[in-house]
Amino acid sequence: MENSQLRKGWTTGACATAGAKAAFLALITGQFPNPVDILLPRGQRPFFSLAKTALENGYAFASVVKDAGDDPDVTHNALITARVKFLPAGSGIIFRAGTGVGTVTKPGLPLAAGEPAINPVPRAMMQTAIKEIAEKYSRNDDVEIEISVENGEKIALKTMNPRLGILGGISILGTTGIVIPFSCSAWIHSIYRGIDVARAEGINHIAGSTGSTSEAAVQKLYNLPESALIDMGDFVGGMLKYLRKHPVKKITIAGGFGKMCKLAQGLLDLHSRAGSVDMEFLADISGIEGIINANTAKHALEIANLHNINLAELIAGKAFKNATKALDCNDIELEIAIFDREGKLLAIE
Repeated sequence: MENSQLRKGWTTGACATAGAKAAFLALITGQFPNPVDILLPRGQRPFFSLAKTALENGYAFASVVKDAGDDPDVTHNALITARVKFLPAGSGIIFRAGTGVGTVTKPGLPLAAGEPAINPVPRAMMQTAIKEIAEKYSRNDDVEIEISVENGEKIALKTMNPRLGILGGISILGTTGIVIPFSCSAWIHSIYRGIDVARAEGINHIAGSTGSTSEAAVQKLYNLPESALIDMGDFVGGMLKYLRKHPVKKITIAGGFGKMCKLAQGLLDLHSRAGSVDMEFLADISGIEGIINANTAKHALEIANLHNINLAELIAGKAFKNATKALDCNDIELEIAIFDREGKLLAIE
């Protein structure tokens, strides 16, 4: 199915903004708008239905169920609630992390340590919504906005938040307010934030890994701290591109043989949707014609071993050349490490 046929969704930031706007309107008018529209960063004005509302003791609550569309987002169907109350004049708009929303504890992120993990764009969206309503009703815009997410602490364990030092729940994210199915933008931005945190902690050597086995192996190989480990997944190109402008002294790209074959072939997206392991390529670089008929990359490696050809070493060399070209930065020491499925080092370049 083409991405154009897939249903788009809404970011946690857009949902939080809808809840905050509805709650603020209820504080002023006593009524919750349902549905409620919000202004997105690129000018769109979508409507959101409210799942729960309450107005009591000087607070207004409004909840929105996140719809991620057809994207396999871990926050799909999460209940996002905004609790809003007035503050004394001159207080400004203050953000709080409620239950299920994380708190920043490490440097290097867009927010200072101690701040609720509500990213700058969602904050700006909520500020715009509050100011619009305040002007319309001639009221002050000094309010506290507390965002909470039902089961957010459990959901966060499926994200990179714990490694980034965001504790207690998920982050409220989004740069456009819209989730593009399978764009994996949240994952890519987590890679960026992981690099930022490592740099801020003064870490000189980081490792981008394709999976948990290679990550554990490269950590053991170099005794790397947790903050040095970047869950790169398939996005080697995105990681290398970010490192051009945000360099570290050394980067090790760690992965299994199959994934590194794709990098050796010139692919910078290692997912199966971008391409498969090319057996003709493996046969050509190894000089073993029979590899063309191999069933898998592992099978090709076994055939090469029978011919006393170190195919992993040849792949590491090709992968190194392609990664070096993509990195395009002579100030960074680059390394390719290939591991088998048990975490044994097969080759390093």
